[in-house]
Amino acid sequence: MTRTDVTTTEAEDSGPSGYAAARLRLLTEGARSGPPRRSALSALTDEWLTGLFDTAAGELGLRGVSLVAVGGYGRGELSPRSDLDLLLLHDGHDDKAVAALADRLWYPVWDLGLALDHSVRTPAEARRTAGEDLKVHLGLLDARHLAGDLGQTAALRTTVLADWRNQAPKRLPALQELCAERAERQGELQYLLEPDLKEARGGLRDATALRAVAASWLADAPREGLAAARRLLLDVRDALHLVTGRATDRLALQEQDQVAAELGLLDADTLLRQVYESARLVSYASDVTWREVGRVLRARSVRPRLRAMLGGGKPAPERSPLAEGVVEQDGEVVLARAARPERDPVLPLRAAAAAAQAGLPLSLHAVRRLAATVRPLPTPWPAEAREQLVTLLGSGRPTVEVWEALEAEGLVTRLLPDWERVRCRPQRNAVHVWTVDRHLIETAVRAAAFTRRVHRPDLLLVAALLHDIGKGWPGDHSVAGEIIAKDVAVRIGFDPADAAVLATLVRHHLLLVDTATRRDLDDPATVRAVAEAVGTQSTLELLHALTEADALATGPAAWSAWRGSLVADLVKRVSAVLSGDPLEDPEAAAPTAEQERLALEAFRTGGPVLALRAQTEPPAEAPAQAPGEQEPLGVELLIAVPDQAGVLPAVAGVLAVHRLTVRTAELRALPLPDGVDGSALLLDWRVAAEYGSLPQAARLRADLVRALDGSLDIAARLAERDAAYPRRRGVVAPPPRVTVAPAASRSATVFEVRAQDAPGLLFRIGRALEEAGVRVRSAHVSTLGANAVDAFYVTPAEGGPLPREEAVSVARTLEEMLRG
Repeated sequence: MTRTDVTTTEAEDSGPSGYAAARLRLLTEGARSGPPRRSALSALTDEWLTGLFDTAAGELGLRGVSLVAVGGYGRGELSPRSDLDLLLLHDGHDDKAVAALADRLWYPVWDLGLALDHSVRTPAEARRTAGEDLKVHLGLLDARHLAGDLGQTAALRTTVLADWRNQAPKRLPALQELCAERAERQGELQYLLEPDLKEARGGLRDATALRAVAASWLADAPREGLAAARRLLLDVRDALHLVTGRATDRLALQEQDQVAAELGLLDADTLLRQVYESARLVSYASDVTWREVGRVLRARSVRPRLRAMLGGGKPAPERSPLAEGVVEQDGEVVLARAARPERDPVLPLRAAAAAAQAGLPLSLHAVRRLAATVRPLPTPWPAEAREQLVTLLGSGRPTVEVWEALEAEGLVTRLLPDWERVRCRPQRNAVHVWTVDRHLIETAVRAAAFTRRVHRPDLLLVAALLHDIGKGWPGDHSVAGEIIAKDVAVRIGFDPADAAVLATLVRHHLLLVDTATRRDLDDPATVRAVAEAVGTQSTLELLHALTEADALATGPAAWSAWRGSLVADLVKRVSAVLSGDPLEDPEAAAPTAEQERLALEAFRTGGPVLALRAQTEPPAEAPAQAPGEQEPLGVELLIAVPDQAGVLPAVAGVLAVHRLTVRTAELRALPLPDGVDGSALLLDWRVAAEYGSLPQAARLRADLVRALDGSLDIAARLAERDAAYPRRRGVVAPPPRVTVAPAASRSATVFEVRAQDAPGLLFRIGRALEEAGVRVRSAHVSTLGANAVDAFYVTPAEGGPLPREEAVSVARTLEEMLRG
């Protein structure tokens, strides 16, 4: 129940009103929360239900009947809106009287609006149902007697537990499959921005599954910290129930601040970080436990045959050496008998690298022994330690599981103290699918695939591990990360020159993708600025690989063949500058024959001329993508229009009406051939359909003609579409921001616009710039999740950059328009 949905009365009796009043007071007592409140709520409910049962059973004259709490209620863990899981056991002698007793129990619960999961069975029926339904069996493992025949309840508990232990070889694999299917549906709690506290992997369901495994006596979970993690998740769910007034387990974004306040936490990020830490512990305990279950079941199936072959002797486990002090045993990496962690500070990294290279998990006992006995590494690290770290990072996907094992026992923060600030840190950005620390490991995994295309794979892998390390500090994470990365590099044994390269890679890890998608690559100032920041060909090579690895590790929305082609084009241009090749003046670039033909035709017809050309393959210099990751680059849309005002908003508006996404947009005046007086505007854009197929060029041209002559009201059409698809409630977008990028170009003023992406955004911006009396030379459009980050190169009618005061004024006007 919640603070407001229960009617209180002054009567303190055993009836519904008395229970409701006492329940409400209990839930509104700020001093009592967490386990004490859950236990008190369970005890209060026990007392009420016991009273109902005793009264009804006495009046009906029933014997051989008992009321049993199962599931979460059986464990005495009632959250404010938890279901009451109840089983009415009976001996089967008087079905009508039992049905009447059930009515006397269930209806008062329903009358109070409490959720009820109930069943009425004989002990034999309960045992048979448990044998058929794994979920029922799990619930009965926590059966707790409430009222009636205690011997009947005790007998059922004994029988159910015996069945569970006897059937463990069959039941536990089924339970593991159930957990895996749930994780596939719900995702991993430790990385979700809106996690399901119960169903997601690492949540309360998994914690309950670990209790069931322990009850089988076949294996047990690592217990250190597990109870505290489970308690934290239950506390968060309690607060969520009180805040929302609903029986929900989904920790939605709009409720996280309130839940944090209910728990006395600083903010929603603090809440999420604690949830992630708890979920990570439950997930790791689950991994270790299920490995142990598999090992025991394999041993049971093999042992009888081996004993028969060896005449009854017990075979010694096979141990295969992997590295100095490290061996493989029974599918896990363990320490050799002669290993001395207290004398070998490199052993944790050596064992981790060997495990990742072999694609095997690190034994829990090995990791705990290392954590308890190993000496700290000296500063700077010996060469072997640095090499083993690089080997671990370069092992690909197996690196993740090994790193998680080290982190679970605190070894990562002992090796890299700066890791603590990014550990379990949430990223409130829909583009990111991981926490900061997991993203860093994922980037290293992606970078491992690119080590063959760089001359210094060690620098690439370490830069991947450290590129976002500054997110644990205030301010620009790239600036903070540069300082941290240089310090870490020296500490782990890189020489000053290599440490400087690593610092540069971290400082500029966003430079290539930001520049390629938001700047005019034909502007010499753009390419020169990147070349000056990068400095050398070798650093450019590393930065290119790091850029792709970082984007691939961010999430599906952060990388595509289109972005890859733009970055590759920028790298090619910067490489030429670093090699000493002169940059061409963009104004000197001659139009192609097709562009001249379109411009001349537009001048002769007095209207727009369009050409669509599909692009499905990236340029030859673009990085290759894995099979299944190829995607169309979109369509090249060439439009020639007689030089006139309003072209940009007209074209952008028509494309928006036809649900075409603009990826890049370039506009320039094109002089007509000799003998023809006048000029045309040429628009060279890349577009893609939001969904469905592309519209025909003839339809686009017809609507563009109407938009230019004013007979097609673009604003009205877009407003109708906005009204038909209202935005999601509760989502508050940050305000738009328009800035002038200083020194971004010598031939134009560059406005950078950051705003919530929406249909027609480019149309609105284009119209505002037209009204400001400036000419848009080119536009560079980039969308990351729900955010648009667009750059516009603008000039006055006579060309060149705008005066500073005018540029600031235009930026302010544009921002006010977007806010409105």
